[in-house]
Amino acid sequence: MINVQNVSKTYSLNKQQKKELQTTANSINAVNGISFECLPGRIYSLLGPNGAGKTTTLRMIATILKPTSGEIKVCGENVTSSPNLVRSKIGFLTGSTNLYDRLTPGETVEYFAKLHGMDKKHYEERKDMLFTTMGIHDFSKKRIAQMSTGMKQKVSIARSMIHDPEVVIFDEPTSGLDVITANNIIDLIRKCKEEGKTVIFSSHIMSEVDLLCDDLAIISKGDLVFKDTMDNFRKEFSGISLTQAFIQVVENADHNQKVETP
Repeated sequence: MINVQNVSKTYSLNKQQKKELQTTANSINAVNGISFECLPGRIYSLLGPNGAGKTTTLRMIATILKPTSGEIKVCGENVTSSPNLVRSKIGFLTGSTNLYDRLTPGETVEYFAKLHGMDKKHYEERKDMLFTTMGIHDFSKKRIAQMSTGMKQKVSIARSMIHDPEVVIFDEPTSGLDVITANNIIDLIRKCKEEGKTVIFSSHIMSEVDLLCDDLAIISKGDLVFKDTMDNFRKEFSGISLTQAFIQVVENADHNQKVETP
């Protein structure tokens, strides 16, 4: 389970950043007091335009960033006071994950298994399952530097999932990938749900959201502007496509924010 309560993230701005953003403010709010809950056995989708605060939110859940205020708990553990415990329970995958070029997939995954203190039997079972599911066996002895983007993403998935985490965070996991690799990742997300894991993911591809999503939140300029089940979202915006519905929610939120600004 993921529980996000009244969470904000504020960044200080230097002179150059103020100039680029054309502002005199000393700080900027990337996330503004958002709250939501992700439950086991359900897939939660966090959507929003570029710069809306999605990745910042996911990185706070993953303990990469600290909230400025509010509280985040993962499986009952606070991300700020117990980050190591939280990290042991999560798998975090992003489209921009870097891998060490000189290692093979097997060496990479084994290293992370050791970091998580996995015993050899459990590691071998998980590795074989993930390598079979993602088709990694075919290139398991190649160096990362010799691999395509799709191959690297598969290795990133195996690395993130090797310790069988209770909570899985996917940030644009299929961005820039070919159709077959993207479909493998979608199948893996479904499998995580079937296993009762808590899954949260962001995506710009509405067909993926339509296929996978149980619960949905839309964030715009740091504010949570929609939060409900996917079924209720479809009912509320019946007669138009999910893409059109998403755009409508964001545009209405932007209009309301402008109206409220003195």
